[in-house]
Order: sequence, then C-alpha cells, then structure tokens
Amino acid sequence: MRLPHIPPAARIAYNPRGLRAPTMPVPKLLPPFLAALAAASCRGGRPPDPVILELDQQLVRRSDFDRHLAEVEARGGVPLSPEVRRGLLDAFLEERALVIEARGRGLLGEGAGREDEQKAVAALLSQAVAPLEITDQEVAAYYRDHAAEMAVPETVTLRQILVPTLNEAREVRRRLARSPRDFENIARQASKAPEAGNGGLMGTFARGQLPAELEAAAFALPAGGTSDIVETSLGYHVLRVEARQEGRGSTLQEAQGRIRGLLTREKSDRSVRQFVADLLARAKVNHAAATRLSPS
Repeated sequence: MRLPHIPPAARIAYNPRGLRAPTMPVPKLLPPFLAALAAASCRGGRPPDPVILELDQQLVRRSDFDRHLAEVEARGGVPLSPEVRRGLLDAFLEERALVIEARGRGLLGEGAGREDEQKAVAALLSQAVAPLEITDQEVAAYYRDHAAEMAVPETVTLRQILVPTLNEAREVRRRLARSPRDFENIARQASKAPEAGNGGLMGTFARGQLPAELEAAAFALPAGGTSDIVETSLGYHVLRVEARQEGRGSTLQEAQGRIRGLLTREKSDRSVRQFVADLLARAKVNHAAATRLSPS
C-alpha cells in the first residue's frame, strides 16, 4: 500500500499504526532560590545596597552614606578622594547611631529633617552625659602644669586709618603731623575701614591676631605712638597705639575661670566619646561594604 505524502511539519500528528506520538520533554521547576536569582536577573541586575549600620533593628544603608557624600561634595564644589570618603565614614556612622538612639528614646519622630535631628541629638547628649564637676584640686593641678599657657599675653589697643592709595596715605600723615591729637576725626573723615565711624578703633590684639605687616608695626610702637605708612593687600594703613599691656604671668585666681572651662570641655568630650562608643558596641557595623562599594 502506498502511503500518502505527508508534509514534514505534519508527520508528528500522523500515526497510521497507533504508535504514541513523540512528546517534547517538560522542564522541571527551578528551586525557589534559583528562581529568585533569575527574577533578580530579569529586573536588570540592580546594584546591591548593603546595610552598613544596624542598631535596634534600624538600618542604615550604603545609599544613605552615598547621599551624605554627595551633599558634602556639593557644598565643597570638588569631588572627594577615596581617602577623604573613608575619613568621613566614622563620623557619619556615629551621627546615624545617635539619631537612631534619639528616635528610640522618643526625642525624634519619623521623617524629621536634619535640623530636627541635630536638636534631638543635642537633647540626647544632655540627658546621657552626667553633670560634670570640676574640683578645686583639679583646677590647681592644671594651673601648676600649664602655668606658662595661663600667662596674660602682651597686647596693644589700636586705631587705624585705611586709604586705597599711597598719595592719600601721605596726606593723612601730613594732617597728623600738623594735628597729632586729631587721629579720631581724621579716621572718621578719611578712612575706608569698617571702624571709621568709631574713630578708627580696631580693638585689642595679642601677637598672632593681626596680619604680619600690621603686627610688626603695632608692637614696635609705644602707647600713643603713630606708625609710618604700612602697605597690605587691603590698602595703606596708618596706625595709632591707644594702649599697651605688657605680658605677665597670671595668678591662680585670675586663671581659674578659664581653667574650669577647659576642664569642663575636656570631660564633656570624653563622656560623649564614651557614650558613642557604647552605642556602636551595640550595633552591627560593616565598614568594608561602605568603602568598597561607594563610587569613586
């Protein structure tokens, strides 16, 4: 018997002897883990965003640090080097740990802005750091060990006349030569400095607080002395020393207020550092994820 011609595409359906038609193998289902990987691949390979800080079930991710770095770069106007980025990481983690703790203590609501966070952290630290006591014995010991630092420095109280040109400065000197006591009035009339309206009174300065050119001229003058013309990048200055105070050692009574302030700041700083260290000891921190994955 001659079999009819069957097109190749239809031969699977034709079965003259009742044989089972061949079937295509059915793929097995992927295990759940592989399915999840496949789904992630289908989503376009989204980059990972690892947790870099976990404290009290609150998470801080790499993307949070990246946003912080972007803000710092925007303020500075220049890209940050990898070394600077790594240097900023510890301060960022400490800040976020403090914010999380403040939120946990009810000092900060969800969605609060940066200013609110700063106020909440300040309130947290005022609660967490015990009141500090500075004893008379501590003050006396500090004074004994740092007597030279407590000395009263040499100072001068200055007036100035500032003009933009050398010819104007020479005219100021000629006027002062005719009327030495008229410095304040000439300053009000001729000076271009901000303090001109106050007779040119600049204030009282110790060494190291003035531009080098002005310091050299000022500290070379006696009380009541008037300088030659001094040129700086601002223009041409004529100085008058209103008063001088020679440097001398200070007594414990004179220095104790300053010493108490220094010791209070030192103790406060130590207490805050210890509080932050205790917070981070409770946290899970992943420095490597933040530094390795941050864009350069």
